[in-house]
Amino acid sequence: MTFKALGSLGLAVAVAMLSMPADAQGPIRIGASLSLTGTYAKLGKNQHEGYQLCIKDLNAKGGLLGRKAELVMYDDQSLPATAVRLYEKLITEDKVDAVMGPYSSPVSEAAANVTEKYKKVMVAPLAATTSIFKKGRKYIFVVISPAESYLEGLIDMAAKRGLKTVAIINEDTLFSKAAAAGAVELAKKKGLQVVYQEAYPKGNTDFSALLTKIKAANPDVVAAGTYFDDAVALTRQMKELNVNPKMYGVTVGGDLPEFYDVLKQNAEFIYGATQWEHTLPYPGNQEFFDAYKKDFNHEPSYHSAAGYAGCVLYAEAVKRANSLDADRVREQLLKLETKTIFGEYKVDQDGFQTAHKMVTFQWQGEKKVTVWPDDLAQAKLRFPTPPWNQR
Repeated sequence: MTFKALGSLGLAVAVAMLSMPADAQGPIRIGASLSLTGTYAKLGKNQHEGYQLCIKDLNAKGGLLGRKAELVMYDDQSLPATAVRLYEKLITEDKVDAVMGPYSSPVSEAAANVTEKYKKVMVAPLAATTSIFKKGRKYIFVVISPAESYLEGLIDMAAKRGLKTVAIINEDTLFSKAAAAGAVELAKKKGLQVVYQEAYPKGNTDFSALLTKIKAANPDVVAAGTYFDDAVALTRQMKELNVNPKMYGVTVGGDLPEFYDVLKQNAEFIYGATQWEHTLPYPGNQEFFDAYKKDFNHEPSYHSAAGYAGCVLYAEAVKRANSLDADRVREQLLKLETKTIFGEYKVDQDGFQTAHKMVTFQWQGEKKVTVWPDDLAQAKLRFPTPPWNQR
């Protein structure tokens, strides 16, 4: 075949591809790794389900740019180093069209190094630590409020009720350290004295020595930067050692229905921070809640809702850009101001969330009840927390 014939053939193929229906191009493949096993598995699975429901809803409405969307998903086992390897694989071997973020700040921080290297936009729904977004990165975007604000509601309510002292503890990882540091600053601003502060290793199960020190310090408030497993273990051991602050709150984990399922009556009166509740007045929120329960046979957590909203925001930016090109999508994400089932979305030039609001809840009568801020509160908090033997 002559060069002229080859050129004609190439032109014919190009013309044929342009005239193909969009579906003939194949699906848009969106890759991610998530913590499906390991320390953060319970939360990572909820985020995964949020992604799955988003893809289902996108495809029900005609897909993305006229093409179906599909997830390419791996398990990073809650390990940052594994996520690095998997995002490299997704981008260089699987050649996905787009990526979404993993679960947690430590894993997202690691994955962001890969996505920045390859100039891939990554909406990271559950990367909450401010420092991730202040390193000159261009392609990472956050959906949730920052880690430093997780314990704000607890500290604010304590100060308004005249409490004076607080003990602050946290898992020794990126998000939890930032949450604890934020609590220290908030306590200072509100006039509370930090009488005890300590970090514990990831995966720690024995809190007896730490809690013995807290008991000796006798704080009015215990504020804990947690995930699920440590939140449960801490609570159990606080009861065993009869540690009785007037208020006790956790960051992540306390919001899950399983927290109450596991602890039963011992979960009563505990405060938790959450980025989302299905009772909040956001567009499509109840429909999302109902669809999620139908598909997965359990209620969504804020991790589920963040995963769903992050996927929706990425899809919206692609539609507005009318392209998968990273720089064009990035431009739209920077300009986008909208409200999803998760609440407000608006970011600064670092991709850092500036509009979303967190709430604080308290377990009351087997239910999570929003008690802060006042404009979103469903009921008054039950204060002070009675001793363990009186619950």
